[in-house]
Amino acid sequence: MDSSELTQFQMHGQDIPWLLAHWAEHRPDHPALVWDPKEGDGRAWTYRELWNDVRRVTNGLAGRGITKGDKVLVHADNCPELVLTWLACATLGAVAVTTNTKSVAAELAYFVDKAQCVAAVTQPQYAAMVAEATGGLKWIAVTEDNSGEPAPAGERDHGLEPFASLVGDADWGGRAIEPMLPFCIMFTSGTTSKPKAVVHTHANAIWAGRTGPRNIDLGPDDRYLIYLPFFHVNAQSWSFFSVLGVGATAVLMPKWSTSRFWDVVARNDITHISLMPFTIGTLAAPDRPQTALRVGVFGLIVPELEQMIGIRVYAAYGMTETVIHAITGKPTEQLPSRSMGHVTPGYELAVVDKATGELCGEGQTGELWMRGTRGIQLFLEYFDNPEANAAAFEDDWFKTGDMVKMGPGGNVFYQERDKDLLKVGGENVSAREVEEVVATVPGVAQAAVVGKKHDWLDQVAVAFVIKAPGAPDDAQLEQLVIETCRGRLADFKVPRAVYTVDEFPLGTLDKLLKNKLREMADAQPPVQ
Repeated sequence: MDSSELTQFQMHGQDIPWLLAHWAEHRPDHPALVWDPKEGDGRAWTYRELWNDVRRVTNGLAGRGITKGDKVLVHADNCPELVLTWLACATLGAVAVTTNTKSVAAELAYFVDKAQCVAAVTQPQYAAMVAEATGGLKWIAVTEDNSGEPAPAGERDHGLEPFASLVGDADWGGRAIEPMLPFCIMFTSGTTSKPKAVVHTHANAIWAGRTGPRNIDLGPDDRYLIYLPFFHVNAQSWSFFSVLGVGATAVLMPKWSTSRFWDVVARNDITHISLMPFTIGTLAAPDRPQTALRVGVFGLIVPELEQMIGIRVYAAYGMTETVIHAITGKPTEQLPSRSMGHVTPGYELAVVDKATGELCGEGQTGELWMRGTRGIQLFLEYFDNPEANAAAFEDDWFKTGDMVKMGPGGNVFYQERDKDLLKVGGENVSAREVEEVVATVPGVAQAAVVGKKHDWLDQVAVAFVIKAPGAPDDAQLEQLVIETCRGRLADFKVPRAVYTVDEFPLGTLDKLLKNKLREMADAQPPVQ
């Protein structure tokens, strides 16, 4: 049997438009998507209405020259237009390229060029930057408002096409089902200097919809609140496709809001959310109301967190490349505290000694490797990046870069990340990418970027520099480094502090000891 045909066979007859049509037939009047903005009118779509509107945008994209395989940039904060465009691209057979709205023009230009985008959908607040960074696109369509908030006059005069021009008739004729067809690209930072374009297929989406609900006990009458940005795998796969897999309801907010959170939860009968460190304070408030909220999806089994916030905490480990939670643990399983749980059925894991390539024994720390079918359990590929694909895989095993150890009973315990990859408030930051920008600053001879502990964001980037002859004083150099980074990097990547040193701590063979730099950074006063 041909291996590619066999892979397709596992998801025979299933893709994203098939799934939307399935629920439009079987749960036509059940709420599929609820939009709850800070300002302006909210709206709810039943599954029938959602499928109708997706087909209307699909026809609109086709009428504007978008064809199967074309890449469409979607650069917007959470809003219904983003979701509709994302699903319409999938329905047409095109690929939505969802990008971080904190990006600056230089980063956006890289995303567009790397993914080979031909058109774009954005919001008034980003229209000027998108136009500046994306010369050569067929067209740029702009929503009427900024996630429900009216656009100021200066943003309305963009001279680009309105999003309404993409809405056609709901008579999309369909196409042949191809489960392994790419439908989305998300950019993720790794330990290399440039973000990589992670390709998800329709089969990846079906897999997430089939597996996600089982991992977190999500049923057809549950409601998942999506406040994390929709360019992130958590919002797309962990949340939305889990909802779509069982015909449940997704409630979409523009972004996290401490002041609005409990009102949104109560008004929409929310049952499930993704937990992030910055949400804990709100959930743990002594005056929190009684609501239907019962499940928080987090990284670890933490019994004391459950007691603090009053809901059940489900452990779930995954990343953009694993599509959905690849290691999971439920409160009912009574797993050890701080455990990530067990490998999710459908995946295999290995804990590997990076020096020898051998499996680690119980209690030994090693790199976490995951195995599954590429394009189903694992992402299909890094788009147009053979070097990154070759480096990421070994004998079909995906090397995550995360360090773990296997404990008693097969429980997996998180140890540390590859330390060149920082985690800033849920965002991945490549230390090397930031170092390359810092090194361009006049007066910097050498640069090293590490993570410094932070109360709310887990860690933030800080830079250590060795000055070149003729460099300005330390305060001026710090200001110059930060201003340069702000012009070329998203805000969450910009160093929060710059520390001048005479030399870097070095180990055997003059290897830079970043663990020592992290200790030095943590010994400095807190940063904002």
